[in-house]
Parts: sequence; C-alpha cells; structure tokens
Amino acid sequence: MNKPVSVPEQVDAVVVGAGFSGLYMLYRLRQLGLSVKGFDSAGDVGGTWYWNRYPGARCDIATPDYTFSFDPELEKEWTWSEKYATQPEILDYLRFVADRYGLRPVIEFSTTVTSARWDEQEKRWTITTGHGEQIRCRYYVMATGCLSMPKSPDIEGVGRFAGQVYFTSRWPHEGVDFTGQRVAVIGTGSSGIQVIPLIARQASQLTIFQRTPNFSIPAHNGPAPADRLKQLDEDRDGYRHAARWSRIGVPNEPTDVLGVTASEAVRRERFEAAWQQGELAGILNVFADQLLNPASNDIVAEMIREKIRSIVKDPGTAETLCPKDHYFGTKRPCLDTGYFDTYNLPHVRLVDLRKQPIVSITEDGIEMADESFGFDAIVYATGFDAMTGALVAADITGRDGLSLTEKWAAGPSTYLGLMTAGFPNFFMLTGPGSPSVLSNMAVSIEQHVDWVAGCLENMREEGLDTIEPTELAESGWNQHVQDCGAITLMPTANSWYMGANVPGKPRVFLPYIGGVDAYRQACDDVVGQGYLGFRLTGPDRARCRDGVIRSMQPDVAMVLELIATLGLPPMETLSAADARALMAATAETRPPGPEVGEVTDGVIPGPAGDLPYRLYRPAGPPDGPRPLMVYFHGGGWVLGNLDSDDPLCRDLCARSGAVVVSVNYRHAPEARFPAAALDAFAAVQWVDANAIELGGIPGQLAVAGWSAGANVAAVACQLARDAGGPHISGQMLICPVADSDMTRPSYHENGDGYILTTPLMGWFWDHYADPADRGDPRAAPLRGDLQGLPPTCIVAADFDPLRDEGVAYAGALEAAGVPVRLARARGHTHTSVTMVDMVISGAPVRAEIGEALRDFFSPAEPREPVSESHRPR
Repeated sequence: MNKPVSVPEQVDAVVVGAGFSGLYMLYRLRQLGLSVKGFDSAGDVGGTWYWNRYPGARCDIATPDYTFSFDPELEKEWTWSEKYATQPEILDYLRFVADRYGLRPVIEFSTTVTSARWDEQEKRWTITTGHGEQIRCRYYVMATGCLSMPKSPDIEGVGRFAGQVYFTSRWPHEGVDFTGQRVAVIGTGSSGIQVIPLIARQASQLTIFQRTPNFSIPAHNGPAPADRLKQLDEDRDGYRHAARWSRIGVPNEPTDVLGVTASEAVRRERFEAAWQQGELAGILNVFADQLLNPASNDIVAEMIREKIRSIVKDPGTAETLCPKDHYFGTKRPCLDTGYFDTYNLPHVRLVDLRKQPIVSITEDGIEMADESFGFDAIVYATGFDAMTGALVAADITGRDGLSLTEKWAAGPSTYLGLMTAGFPNFFMLTGPGSPSVLSNMAVSIEQHVDWVAGCLENMREEGLDTIEPTELAESGWNQHVQDCGAITLMPTANSWYMGANVPGKPRVFLPYIGGVDAYRQACDDVVGQGYLGFRLTGPDRARCRDGVIRSMQPDVAMVLELIATLGLPPMETLSAADARALMAATAETRPPGPEVGEVTDGVIPGPAGDLPYRLYRPAGPPDGPRPLMVYFHGGGWVLGNLDSDDPLCRDLCARSGAVVVSVNYRHAPEARFPAAALDAFAAVQWVDANAIELGGIPGQLAVAGWSAGANVAAVACQLARDAGGPHISGQMLICPVADSDMTRPSYHENGDGYILTTPLMGWFWDHYADPADRGDPRAAPLRGDLQGLPPTCIVAADFDPLRDEGVAYAGALEAAGVPVRLARARGHTHTSVTMVDMVISGAPVRAEIGEALRDFFSPAEPREPVSESHRPR
C-alpha cells in the first residue's frame, strides 16, 4: 500500500516569536481576517521575558510606557505594581495578553523553525520546523526580538568546568540557590549589573570578572511614577500620541541646553535631577549635545564617575569600575539597584580582565596568569548576538537561492529595518535599521506591526500579492542609518550596537538613531508616496515607484527644521540693507570655528579704494613661511563681509596648513558687475606680490571661495591666466556660481526649502548684473576660455540650486585638459557644508577640501576625476 503524501498546511501568514512583537502581530493579522500560525521555541509566550529569568531581571523603561497601547480596555484591566516591572510580572502580563485575545491556539510552542524557502513560482514561503513539519504561507514575519540569540563566551576551556554553569540569557526556570557557594560572574553589562547584587546576598564568596566597566545610574524603583499615571488618567490618547512622536518612545521634552556652554551650576542641577529621576530618558537628556560633542559628553561621564567614587569605598575598586574607554551613552546605559554598593561587601571582589586576563576555565574554576580561583558555580553574563543573530541563524533563503546569511555577510541590509531586497513578503519586526533597541520597544513594536498590517491590507485592496524593496531604496536607507550614526559618538565604541561583541561580526552601526518620531515619519512618507522604494506585484499587474526616502544628511535636515520654526521673512523680499542685517543677526549664535595661530586684519589697495582683509595663520610648527590662499566669501555679491565666513576660514586654515587671506570685495547694488570680479583679481595680485610679508611661500598661492565668492575666485583665475600671472597653484570652488543659466534641473529640484532658493538667486543676479552682462565670462566663468587654468577642486552639494552648474563647470574644465577633483557633498545643501561645528556631517567634506588644498601645494599622484555617473543620490 502506498503511503499517503503529506500535504503542507497552508496559511496566509507565519509569525516566528511569541513575545511583545509576535503577539501583537498575530492579533493584527487576525483582525485583517488572515489565517495565521505562530511558532516559538519556548514553552510559552513571553519572548525574551520567557528566557531571561535571572534574579533581578527588570525592564529599563518605566512600566506606564513599557506596555501595549493599542487597546484602552487592556490598559484598564492591567495594573503594574512597580515603576520597573520584574521579569515574572512582565511574563504574567504577556500571558494575560495572549489569553485575553485568544492567541494561544494559533501558536505552536516548543517548536523551532529550522528553515524558510521562497518559491518564486508559487509566490509562497515554505517553512520547516524542527519536528519536520512543513507549512506554506504568503507572508513570513520574524518577530524574534533584538536580544534573543545568546552570545557564546569566547573564553578558552568553557566546557571544562565541573561545577554548575549558568547563563543569564537562559536561566533555569526553577531558579538557583547560591547560598554558601563560591560564585564567579563573568560580564558586567546590563544583565550582570542586575544579577550581581542579588547573587551577593546569597553567595559566601562572589568574584566579578569585568572586561569593560559600564555606566549605570540608580533606578530608584518603587511605585509607578505618579505624574505619569496622572497624565494617562487625564489624557490617555494625548500621552500615547506624545510617546509615538517622541525621540525614544517616551514623552520627554528634549532640552536645548548645551553642555559646553552651560554654567557649572546649570550642569550640576540638570545632572542631579536626572540622577534622582532614575530613568534613561532623563540621563540621556542632560544636555542636547552630549551624544554629539565629546566635551559635553565628558561632563556627564565625569559626573557619573564622581558618583561611583563616592559610593565605592575602596579607591582602587572604584577607579576600576569607572568607564573611561567609551563615551557615555555609546553603550547601553544601565539602571541598577545597589550595584556599586555591592563592591563594599567584604565577600565581593572585582577582577579587572584588562590587567589580569583569563587564561582558561578549568575543572575547578578560573585560571589567570598569576592567580587561580576555585568556584562552585560560574554565571556567564556575556550578552547576545544582538539584532541580527536570530535572523541569520534561521536559514532563510530568498529568491534565486540567496540566503540571508550570504546577503548579510558584510553587515545587515534592510529597507526601514522591515524588509530586505531579494526576500519578497518577508518582514522583520524591529530589525536592524529601525529604532528598536534605542527606543521604548513597546512603542516601536506597535509602530512596526501596524505598518506591516496596513501594508498587507493595502495590498489586498489593490489585488497585489507580493512586496519587496528595491536595491536603490534599500541602499539609500542603509546609508541614511549610517549617516545618522556618524554624526554621533556612537560608532566610537566597541559596543553590541556596532556588532563588536561578537568575534568576526561585521562592524556596522545596527540600529536607527534618528529617533522614533523621525522613523515613524519616514515610514508614513513611504506609504504616502505610493510605497516609495517597493516593488509590488499581483496576478495581472505590477507597480514600483523607485527612490530614496531620506537622502539629506540628518543634521542638515534638523537645521532646516529649526530655521523653519523661526519664521524668517524670505530674503528676496527684503532690501539689501535689511538682508545684511538679518544675515548678521542669524550669525551671532553660531560656533566660532577652530582656534588658529593668529588672526590679523588689514587693508589692501583695490581698483576703487582699499579692500579690508583678514589673515589667518595656522597654529603650531612649522614656524616658517606657509602656502597662501586668497579666500572670497559667499553672499550673492550682495551680502557678507570678513565676519560672515570667519568660522569657515578658520577651518580651512587649520585643515590646509596655509595662510588664509580673506578679502572683502565690493558689494552690489552699490557696486555692480564687474566690481566684485575686478576686486578679486586685484586681491590675488596683491597677495602674490606681498607673499613674503604675509608669511607665505612665493609661488604657492591658491584661490578659494564659496558661492558668489567661488564665482569671483574662478573669474580671478581666468583673468590671471590672461594677464600672464600671477601663478596660481589651484582653485577651490565651494558650491560655485558658475553660470547665469537658471533653467538647469537643480534649480527646479532644489529651488525651494533649502535656504538658497531659486527666487533668492534671481534676486542676487538682479542686484549684481544686468541681463545683458550675465553671459560675460567675468559673471559666468563657465562661458569663458577654460584652457590653461590651474588644477581645480569643485564642491557640489546634492540639495543646491547651483549643483548642476558646478558639475558642468567641472566637466568643462576636464574637457579643457584641466586637472579636476569633483567633491560631492552628499546629502548637503548650498549652505550646510560651510556650517562649521554646527553641521557635523559637513566635516568629512571639509576634510576633503583640506586634502585638495594640500595637494595643490604638493601635488600627489593625479586623481581620476569623478564623473556625473558616479554621483550618489
């Protein structure tokens, strides 16, 4: 008799994981009327709160916030007992949720999903479990959590120990009694900091092996915050809305106090308030710039170290517990209850693994280079393979046999942290590239689940059955995630945020640090733009609107948002005098730029009278003559003076090692075309003639400028060539006005909302030159003879109306045989590159400018020019 062929079960969606995200995902899918199946390797619901049962395990988000908000009735039926709930209470809560919404019948517990395969022809996933069961589904959702894959200890001899071994990530359900035992705890991350005080109450001897000291503040646990409960009672919807549109998923007003400029009294007051509050939202919000500015971060970090020294009685132990190798907040800060006090107990000892590394685990204990320890039990608090571990371990294979492990070999690649190209209908909840671990997970989980559910509902309404991100959208999002991290101090630490805790794991910043609010807006914008960056298909139709949802540098976007709130009048509606006054007023609060060796003011003779100049001399050796650079400020030939570009001149001086001579040329409308160009040429001639007196090296002279200043710099180089001198070593043109043709695409793409607008550019031209003069090469250098000009570096910014003419000038120079370096200011506006110490992402562009300037004076190997085809978008 033939054995019947087993037919795989068919459902609409499979969800792996039964923690916060899995339970809510199952609930929403069933709301849509979809057939669902859930799997979890655990014996019950709970996710990470099922496994992490070690003593002291608690959430580090206050319970009024660490809760589901999708159902007001659920909130009425559950009351948390403490400010920070313990693991047993959180597990009880999730069991209550599962029962309340009837989710258990659709979940298969104690079942591991061993593989998932996409069938392109059938447009289905085939899921295989550890029991050999197969199930087919249209949608596959991984809700496995960010901290669910334990990291194996990378210590020699881990398997040799004959005593009891415990992992905080997989604690025995029946609990552990350490009474009278000699216990070792290896690791002082979050779980170690929570478990150590409780083990110390039982153990006769506790030895803690610390590789990296961690920042921690007291949790001050107790009843749930009364003020928060009052807000919820009075305006639940308003409170939850504020959480959803906050930076970390907890209602909290971001401060505008800067650590580097605040008084000592203000610093202390803000820090002490945050210390007493005992919440991550507070301690991470002492100063607005503490995660951006090392000096500001050091202020907070040192105050925490002072607290540690005041608590721990032994000075040597206290110093060992003081973190000094990473900035505060770049590793997950911890909340503790009596952690540092534990080291004052006579039976507790701290071992610094940086001074005494472990040689091996032995049968009896731990062997160090100069000491041996005997133990009855070893507790490994060694953390997780965070954010990607559970995903790459699941053997997921997408289109054309590509596995997720293979695709992510160099680091995770996602669109919105939700999906990845090549894996249709595969969703990740709180995956890499989403706020997840840098946020209140409850809020981020609800947003992710709601987005996925809304997507599936929209697809059903449109008769579409597959969705997948495009490679362009995905690469753009990956870049945005890294850009957000790069303007902070986060990438400087060897943290699990960077994958640095797992040997061999690619070093990539894993979460999205742009904020829960900014992330939610990006997700909403994707949907609002017709699922931008997704390819959707159905039986008889397909659609795709390809593109990048966020390509502007994040700090540039923040500056634009800030400027928008000021309600400033459009510059082109003002008189020249009023526009100058407005420009001067807005510059009063900007950072001053780097220190230089010397700054002096003077005047030089110009065609129609003296021209003011300011000289910047670099700091430090050599003391002898330096290369010279003549600089011309921006401002559309109408605005600007020696002060307007002062921070940029300081920055260029410091980066290039050249003496910078910034010259203030005549302005329109008082002095119209060609006054500015003639002044520029006269300035170049004078500086060249007085090189020695200015501390310069004769024959090493560069010309530079920004915007309209770059225009007159380019014209001066053409005039110098035509006059047979002076010799110019190179020209640096930052976002130059190279032509008067305002019909190029960048004037339409970037003509509004980026400070320099198309109307404002027209206003500048109207003040400077008559229409009949605008084709003159002294106004539009692109239209001149470009043969024989000096080596050139042109900076072109993505969101600049002048972008295309700068690129065109670079191409025309290259065609004329001029060595050209085109520096693309990716994600920048016309003004943001010059915002020294305000826009952090501009620093790499200015570093490239400094390198190009140094090359002018000591040319290196010729560089291959950057063509338009290489232009990142």
